[in-house]
Amino acid sequence: MKAVPVKALLCALALSGLLAGSANARSMIEKACLRAGRDDASQALCACIQAVANQQLKGADQRLAASFFKDPHKAQVIRQSERQRHKLFWQRYKSFGLAAEESCGEAGSDPA
Repeated sequence: MKAVPVKALLCALALSGLLAGSANARSMIEKACLRAGRDDASQALCACIQAVANQQLKGADQRLAASFFKDPHKAQVIRQSERQRHKLFWQRYKSFGLAAEESCGEAGSDPA
């Protein structure tokens, strides 16, 4: 199986609209990753991405990011928003994506 970069997986997850509701912000991203149904979304990769989210994003940011899975257009609206809080969130979200790609790249690799 060809490894997909974590950044590509995060983008695919953000655009997939497949997140089911969850009250626990600290596992929302991992659950979304696992529920997305992508071949490269292994337990190890999804857990790694969640661990980075726990380090990089507060609960409110995780909830907002998770909401993109239910409503992919919302990510585009937030990204293009002129509101200062949306701009600040998007900077944190981009930083999270880069950190996850750096930290979790090996978790998404085929062990063979």
